[in-house]
Formats: sequence, structure tokens, C-alpha cells
Amino acid sequence: MPQHSPAAVIVLAAGAGTRMKSATPKVMHPIAGRSLLHHAITAAAGTGPEHLVVVLRHAREQVASHVESIAGVLDRSVLVADQDDVPGTGRAAECALTQLPEDMDGTVVVTYGDVPLLTTSTLFALVEHHEAQSNAVTVLSANVANPAGYGRIVRDAAGDLERIVEQKDADEAVRAIGEINSGIYAFEASVLRDALARVDTDNAQGEKYLTDVIGIARSGGSRVAALTTDDVWQVEGANDRVQLAQLGRELNRRIVESHMRAGVTVVDPETTWIDSDVVLAPDVTIQPGVQLHGACDIAADAVIGPDTTLSDTEVGEGATVIRTHGSLAVIGAGAAVGPFSYLRPGTELGASGKLGAFVETKNAQIGEGSKVPHLTYVGDATVGEHSNIGASSVFVNYDGVKKQRTTIGSHVRMGSDTMYIAPVTVGDGAYSGAGAVIRDDVPAGALAIKEGRQRNIEGWVEKNRPGSAAAQAAQLAHDTAPESTAADSAAPDRGTSADDADRNKES
Repeated sequence: MPQHSPAAVIVLAAGAGTRMKSATPKVMHPIAGRSLLHHAITAAAGTGPEHLVVVLRHAREQVASHVESIAGVLDRSVLVADQDDVPGTGRAAECALTQLPEDMDGTVVVTYGDVPLLTTSTLFALVEHHEAQSNAVTVLSANVANPAGYGRIVRDAAGDLERIVEQKDADEAVRAIGEINSGIYAFEASVLRDALARVDTDNAQGEKYLTDVIGIARSGGSRVAALTTDDVWQVEGANDRVQLAQLGRELNRRIVESHMRAGVTVVDPETTWIDSDVVLAPDVTIQPGVQLHGACDIAADAVIGPDTTLSDTEVGEGATVIRTHGSLAVIGAGAAVGPFSYLRPGTELGASGKLGAFVETKNAQIGEGSKVPHLTYVGDATVGEHSNIGASSVFVNYDGVKKQRTTIGSHVRMGSDTMYIAPVTVGDGAYSGAGAVIRDDVPAGALAIKEGRQRNIEGWVEKNRPGSAAAQAAQLAHDTAPESTAADSAAPDRGTSADDADRNKES
């Protein structure tokens, strides 16, 4: 049967959410990489309504800005309505109607900004049931073990919906009912508009209840009904951080399971967290302790983890990423990263490249087949293809005022403990010796070295650290060594540089 889009969807998000005890508005708290409100608007937008309205009050400007950003992501219009001082869900819906055409007809769906597991398919099912039975009102209900706090679905002798009673207005018999009102409805537009004009605040909470529309519609001879969902999680809201965590855990379980059924190997689902917008190709393997946040995109046959956190990162086919933290990075096909690598924004590692143990990169483009195996910082740099950066090297990119850039060519072999004082360029095929400090450009094919003869200052420890364990060990070595050892241990004379001469004068 074809799915029919509602004329409008209203998302109620005006509450203060005081039980969150947070400076952040409740509907902006995130799970699975999206705010609660983002999840709710995404589900609503999926039904393709002509009009989509979000009702706001608490932290209005902050939430309205957030709604605008969500609308941009979804590439659709989202209207904002402001709830006034009159409390209650009925008044919130009434305020939303002011943003809709007065002559609009068709189905109006009302949902909430804090039900992140509600799906588009469930909303479609609600609309379909509502329209197939020509109902004036259809409410989505669920049977729960602990209905405390919810409005109860009261049915008549024939099993049809009679009314909804809020917890504070319910007597003992009604409170014993396990079928609860989700607060999610489908209304015939004209019925909703006319009934809300007749709803008052004469109840225990002094609010204008949306639930009163059901009684008004029924008393006018219109048909009302309840559609029961078997998936209680879809109607669960987040009122505090405990519930937020519970919903987050359940949503993550569903996301992980969905990827597994689509061909992804997840070794330990219990320790794997995957956000809603992550894309995983078939035959990706996720090892234990992995978190994939934001818009990560992982290609086929890649292996992620164990113990890896990636945010908004692209990983190519067949790459491996082990015990790594990365954000806003690109890892090429067949590349190897980790363990204990840190990829900061702007990192691009080419195909078959390598970033090894304790390597940090930032705003660095590293070409195909190039390797930074260990203990190195590469910041604000371009490295060509098939080059190798020696261990313990540092790209010195900051002069205290501004960042500068280093460019390394292709097929370059740089020695360990090399410092690149940016801005500097190393040409194709160049080498450097260990401990080199590259302050000037290195021509293609050249060897850059730091000259200077090693000097040994005999007796320094005994003189400057008398009584220390080191001094005692040195004295013992001297006492037991053959007489020729001291003379033989002197470094060979390779000539004295000007720097050495100056140091000799100082000493």
C-alpha cells in the first residue's frame, strides 16, 4: 500500500527540561551523534509533510538556531512557532497552528522533540491507520510494565478509545491501566483546530491538554482510535540523564545491529559505539573498544580498532587503524595507522601510507606510500610520495607568532631526530643525517647533515656529582680498567670546527 504524507507535522519542543539539570536545553542533548531534537525532526521530515513546525519556548533563541542548522542538514523548510504563557501541550499545538494555512485540510501529526527512537516508518503507520479508518483522532499507544507518570488510555466496553486521563487526574482504577498515551497523534486538521478553541485549563495542572481534543471529538460524533505499538522504545522520552543514557544505549544497539545485518563484522557490540550518520561498507571489521562519531565513512575490508576513536574521518578500502584517535582526517586505501597515533584535523594519509606508534599529525598531507613510523610530530606539512620520516622528528611549524609550512618531496629519506624549522622545503630524493636541524631548503638529491665533533669531558661526573651512584660506578670502572683504556677512549681527532673552538675557550 502506498504511504501517504501528512499535511503537517508539529514537533513540540517548548519544555524547560529541568530534570536534566543542565544549562543545555533538554532537546539539544545528543545521543548517537545527533541531538534529541535532530532525531525527532529527521523522523518527522521523513514522512514528507508539506509543513513542518517546531514549537519553542525555553531557551528559544538557542533552540531556534539549532532548528535552523537541522533544516540546513535536511535541506528542507522547518517553521518555528512560539508558545506563549499558557501552559500545556494543547496550547503548544494551538500556537503551531498559527504558522499553518487556516484552510489547510488533511492529517496533522503531533510528536515530541525528546523521543529519539521514533522512526519515520512508525509515523507512516500512524497516518495510514488514521486515514484508512477515517478517524478524527488517532493516538499512538503502548503497553508498559510501569505506566507511572504517563496518561492512561481508557477504552470503552467495545475496546474503542474513550478518553485519555493524565496521571495527576487519574483515580486508582485508571492508574492501574498499563496502556499509556505516547503523546503522538494524528488529527484531522479541522477537528484539531475547532477542538483546541474549546479546550480549557480546568484540571489538576492548570494546563491546556491536547488529550482533551479526543473527548471533544468523540462527543461530536467523530471517530477516535488508538494504534498500539509493540516497540515501546519508540515512544520513550528523555526527561533526565539516566533516561538519556538508556535511550542512547538502546539506539546504539540498534545501529550496531543494523550494520552487522548489512555485512559489517562487529567483534564486540557491547563496546562498540557508532553514530547515526556513520557509513560502513560490507566487510568492514570493527574490533572491540571502537567509537565512530559524526560522519565517518569506512570503506570495504578496512579494520578499525581495537581501542580506536574516529570522528568525521574517511578510511579507505583495506586500511587498518589501531589504537588511534582521529578527527576530520582522511586515511587512504591500504594505509596503516597506529598504534597510539593522533590524527588531528586536516590530516590526509595517502594510499599504502603509514603513521606509526606515537605519531601526531595536523593539517598534513602525506603522499602515497610515505611513512612516518614512530615518535614524530608532523604539523602544517606536505610530504610527497614514497618518502620516509625518521623517528623522533619534529616539524617545527610555529615561530611564536604564526604557523609556517614544511614541504618534503618524494622518495626522501630523512634521518632520526631531524628538526624541520618551517618554512622550509626538502627536494625530491634528498637525505638527512641523524639529528639534523633543517633551517634552509635542501636541494633534490642532497644530504643534509649537522656537523660538529663529539667531545668527551673526562672526570665530569666525579667532579660535578660527587658521591652519587654514577660517580661511584665511574670510579670503580676507572679503578678496574687497564691503564691504556683512558687514553684509548678519547674520541678520534677529526679536526676542530669554529664552534668547537669557541666551546673549548668557554670551558
